Amino acid sequence: MIYLTELLNSNHKKNEFQCGHEILDNYIHKQASQDIKRHLSACFVIANKANVIKGYYTLSNSSIDQKIIPENFKKKLPKSYTEIPSTLLGRLARDKNMNGERLGEMLLIDALKRSYYTSKAIGSMAVIVDPIDTQAKNFYLKYGFIELPDSKKMFKSMKTISSFFE
Repeated sequence: MIYLTELLNSNHKKNEFQCGHEILDNYIHKQASQDIKRHLSACFVIANKANVIKGYYTLSNSSIDQKIIPENFKKKLPKSYTEIPSTLLGRLARDKNMNGERLGEMLLIDALKRSYYTSKAIGSMAVIVDPIDTQAKNFYLKYGFIELPDSKKMFKSMKTISSFFE
């Protein structure tokens, strides 16, 4: 099956989405549209032919303290940057009825690709995630994200991401 991501819009049926995490379900049901209107995040969805959302992710601009970046990345950065521009992959969820479809992986790849191409126009050194639980953390570890010390956040550099899309 072919899945296409698109920006969340009023035609999408949000209330049928259930991933099993109340915070992620409530976000798409109640808050995502407001965040888009306020320019706090962009929400990309995969929906079926009936416009029922089957998965989504959000992206926004962010920054991370240079102090928590792994040393092998930090040594290449100017010391004058105390905060390093990054892209926050704030939420990523797929409907629980989509188990076995690898939809989470497809959403992640789409988010990384979109982040990478955007970083060519707006500076961003990495994609940052803040996993909701151990299962999410293991998912990101599987795809090469690095845990940031003294933080719950994880990191994947644009240089690493670029190798997938160039």
